[in-house]
Amino acid sequence: MQEAKFYQKLENNRTSCQLCNHYCQIASNNNGICRARKNIDGRLFSLNYGKIIAEHIDPIEKKPLYHFLPGTLTYSIACAGCNFHCLNCQNSDISQLTPKLINTIDALPEISPEEIIERVLAAGCPSIAYTYTEPTIFAEFALSCMKLARHHGLANVWVSNGYMSPACLEAIAPCLDAINIDLKSFNKETYQKICGAKLEPILDNLLWLKNKNIHLEVTTLIMPGINDSEAELSAIAKFISNKLGAATPWHVSAFYPTYKLSNLPATARETILQAVEIGKKAGLEHVHGGNI
Repeated sequence: MQEAKFYQKLENNRTSCQLCNHYCQIASNNNGICRARKNIDGRLFSLNYGKIIAEHIDPIEKKPLYHFLPGTLTYSIACAGCNFHCLNCQNSDISQLTPKLINTIDALPEISPEEIIERVLAAGCPSIAYTYTEPTIFAEFALSCMKLARHHGLANVWVSNGYMSPACLEAIAPCLDAINIDLKSFNKETYQKICGAKLEPILDNLLWLKNKNIHLEVTTLIMPGINDSEAELSAIAKFISNKLGAATPWHVSAFYPTYKLSNLPATARETILQAVEIGKKAGLEHVHGGNI
């Protein structure tokens, strides 16, 4: 546990978390929406600092990043927690902080950023990926690792829902080399219903990242009956092409029944192929179908 960097103190021992676009105002001895940050007597703490819940070596393409260090392996780490509560979450066992998982985190040994970088270097990976859960939720620990990684010539990669605050973006940008952001829908109501979040901050952050010349790729998981209409997929493709640039890669991935959407059918192969064509029609140069 470590005191958070991104927060403000309020009256009556309340705190205002400044880490993501929820901007949770948290009463003393309460947690924010992500449950990974807790107000303890008027000070906000990150409960998952250095508590690695997942650690693997993956192909960079698995993130998915197809146009950044292709053909290489990336050292992937995660701390538990997420600021979204997506009904389709494929990593809900480590992203959704139930009381049982919080107890598990407490029992985990705290690993230092120096130890992580030593493992990356020993593995011979040219990059480190902050992934599996939402890296924004362990931004303090990620940032400590990122600074060390940059010192050792390693690249830093985020796989994110894109809901971080401007303050968080400004903090990570100097050490961030590449990012894949999930653009889950182009409909405000869908974002609120499926994720418990707003669409606009994600679009703003995509534009900000593109303007910073940070390598950016975008992923859309296509869910039957939720975001698979031709109109919505065309709107996403046009936004990427017109606002982020035609060279921005778009990954369109198939959904499989999981978590709280286990009643939905899997995405048909034909739907993914149609989405690829929609992307090309919008002028995108790199559209990649996945999970089929």
